[in-house]
Amino acid sequence: MVSSILFTGTLVTTTAQEKSQRPNIVVILADDLGWADLSSYGSTFYETPNLDQLASSGIRFTHSYATSPVCSPTRASMMTGKYPVKTGVTDWIPGRQADGIVRAYEKLTPPPTANQLPLEERTISEYALAQGYKTFFAGKWHLGEEEKFWPDSQGFQINKGGWSKGSPTGRINDSVGGFFTPYKNPTLKDGPAGEYLTDRLTDECLSYIESHTHTPFLLMYSLYAVHNPMQAPKALINKYEAKRRTIATSEKDRFLKDEAWMKHETGWRRRVLQDNPVYAAMLENMDWNIGRILNKLRQSGLDDNTLVIFTSDNGGLSTAEGSPTTNDPLRAGKGWLYEGGIRVPLIMYWKGKLTAGSISDLPVSTADLFPTIAKAIDNNYQADSNIDGENIFDLLKYPQASRDRKLFWYYPHYSNQGGKPGSAVRIGNYKLIYNYEDGSLELYDVVNDISERNNLAAPNHHILNRLKKELLVWLGETGAMMPDNTAEFKSPVN
Repeated sequence: MVSSILFTGTLVTTTAQEKSQRPNIVVILADDLGWADLSSYGSTFYETPNLDQLASSGIRFTHSYATSPVCSPTRASMMTGKYPVKTGVTDWIPGRQADGIVRAYEKLTPPPTANQLPLEERTISEYALAQGYKTFFAGKWHLGEEEKFWPDSQGFQINKGGWSKGSPTGRINDSVGGFFTPYKNPTLKDGPAGEYLTDRLTDECLSYIESHTHTPFLLMYSLYAVHNPMQAPKALINKYEAKRRTIATSEKDRFLKDEAWMKHETGWRRRVLQDNPVYAAMLENMDWNIGRILNKLRQSGLDDNTLVIFTSDNGGLSTAEGSPTTNDPLRAGKGWLYEGGIRVPLIMYWKGKLTAGSISDLPVSTADLFPTIAKAIDNNYQADSNIDGENIFDLLKYPQASRDRKLFWYYPHYSNQGGKPGSAVRIGNYKLIYNYEDGSLELYDVVNDISERNNLAAPNHHILNRLKKELLVWLGETGAMMPDNTAEFKSPVN
């Protein structure tokens, strides 16, 4: 439930007399951070004091969703306010299919995914620019293979570190390359020996804030952490190795390999325990750096009028590629349409506007960030009909109506983590997953069955049919392309 009156003031307008009062916007997007990875969301192994403090100073959402179980589609949604199906970016860029390998267990041929966010799309940074804001981007972009699609072509005046790649490149060993300089990144100069990427990008953010204390700005810090490769400062790794020894865990405590889908790839398994010391070190370093940004806002006198938004692009990596974390009690993780793949942390802070320590169970999504930010920048903003997201502040004003809103997912691809092509819809307490391989349907009460253990499809035909119809109508209206051999699923049921 919503724990208190959340929105305590009116949004500022942008008349000439009041432009000096327009808020700064700071968006911090973590990469592959799971819903259960923060202390404030239940983790007992990872330590995130700065984000926990941000949550206690603002509002923490418990039913916030990424619009995709993988990164690029969610990032396109954040930039445009649209579902991935509308931007064409429906898988990570360039996608699993780009390697040309046809795997024996993949029964369908997924439709293609776009290799860039089209320049024709209006991004939130372009909107901010048009309103007289300065714009700055640091970190992971992953929304265009060619340079002409990188941040400085999509509304950001300054770009530090954003290019085609979805993770740090050039790893040589545990302390050189990758997250440690040299970065081999054409938009970020290498630093001194031993420099860590998350620290460096934070330094760039701090320098920008220092030089923009008198003009409103949109700063987007899109972290490369906590994505692979698993690399972190050695001292922090040592700390968590010692912590892990105090809980006396073993491999059999950490992982399960007892489900049918796992047999197809040797690396597919499910982590059930948070105790990876390198991941924990990366997470604590990320939290520390976020604390540096929050402190800079306070020291610069900007804290009184800055909207801070923190979230993740998809669920934590729990079933493949090292499986460094678990999203338990949520099911599965990155690459899956279960809650572990799409439910993510969301914390918002705006001093004097949001009641400190609030918790909201309203369903919200990445697509909501565009209209929320746009309305904060300009109170006269009106979303056009192509925008799928809604202003979160408006949702908070009408919690009963907002709780029954419709949220959709379209992921017609096989994921690197074991997930299969499908789509989903959530309305109220219920979420329907439509599996494209066999046409099967799964129905869960994701409020009372957070782990999605009890498939309600058979005993609840009326709920199932209502959600199925909503989903199929939406797929048809958006022109969603289906994998081969599933053309019969395009038409709505009667």
